[in-house]
Amino acid sequence: MKSLVILISGRGSNMQALIEAKLPVRVAAVISNKPNAPGLDIARMHGCETIVVDQRSYPERASFDAALMETIDAYQPDLIVLAGFMRILGNDFVNHYQGRLLNVHPSLLPAFPGLNPHRQALKEGVKIHGCTVHFVTAQMDCGPIIIQAAVQVRPDDTEETLAARVLQQEHRIYPEAVRWFMEDRLKLSENRVNVSNAGFNGSVLYSPGSNK
Repeated sequence: MKSLVILISGRGSNMQALIEAKLPVRVAAVISNKPNAPGLDIARMHGCETIVVDQRSYPERASFDAALMETIDAYQPDLIVLAGFMRILGNDFVNHYQGRLLNVHPSLLPAFPGLNPHRQALKEGVKIHGCTVHFVTAQMDCGPIIIQAAVQVRPDDTEETLAARVLQQEHRIYPEAVRWFMEDRLKLSENRVNVSNAGFNGSVLYSPGSNK
């Protein structure tokens, strides 16, 4: 059975969604850069091994990245996923795991990369917002896109209400992307990801809603 390492920094709701999806994979470890991350307790409740690589113990990013790589490599995982891991990783780290490092971002990339994507979406007045699972590359939030999900932006939305609906979709598409990877159904060609037997039905999402 292929194995997975999950990196978290906080509550780990996407980590929990991945574990509870009961994918045909083994969660080798859940690793946090913060010792008080609530997600560690959730991981332990699910029987997962947990490890802390405390970023405060490493004054330089390179030394932290090296320690994190050493910890991950001890498990020899097939895939590493960032699940609310709030730490920018250096080029050496990203290149070391090229093609087997995934992230989920709460926007329809390439729109609204970086911080506060829901605030950006509301400020720009978009009618559709969403989330994206992508391969991680050296350029932040710019890696090849695997899957996206969209939600309508309502006239009375706040950052909090919009974020909550987007998070529901993150919990849906992140396990799907991991499943596709583990089943060798992803083919990466330059900046494009092709998915074999993805089950697309050709439907179109309109916002505002339309009967046409």
